[in-house]
Amino acid sequence: MDAKRSEDLVFDSVAELFSVLSTPIRLKIISAVCQGEKNVSELLSEIDTTQPNMSQHLATLYRSGVLAKRREGTQMYYRLQSERVAMLCRAVCTQVAIELDPESEVKPSERLVPVALR
Repeated sequence: MDAKRSEDLVFDSVAELFSVLSTPIRLKIISAVCQGEKNVSELLSEIDTTQPNMSQHLATLYRSGVLAKRREGTQMYYRLQSERVAMLCRAVCTQVAIELDPESEVKPSERLVPVALR
């Protein structure tokens, strides 16, 4: 594989990952299962959404390889499949939280979140 094709593959893969992570509810789901697996009812008690919407987002995260699942009776339990994705989400969310803090002294040139979005 030539360097150009390899670089394209990297950027395409990263764009696909960011696409999967691009909705707040999916980030909330990842955060909710960071400490261990949860069933759909437990996730719905923590995240304000409908059951069909939750199921759609869980399916997307499962198909992309971010989450794993197992069935126990009638319940489906979800857990992180990729700890590295959780680490990425944690790092970005922590940095953005710091930047959104009114007391933050992060220089504009070092911010992830453009000032216009604040």
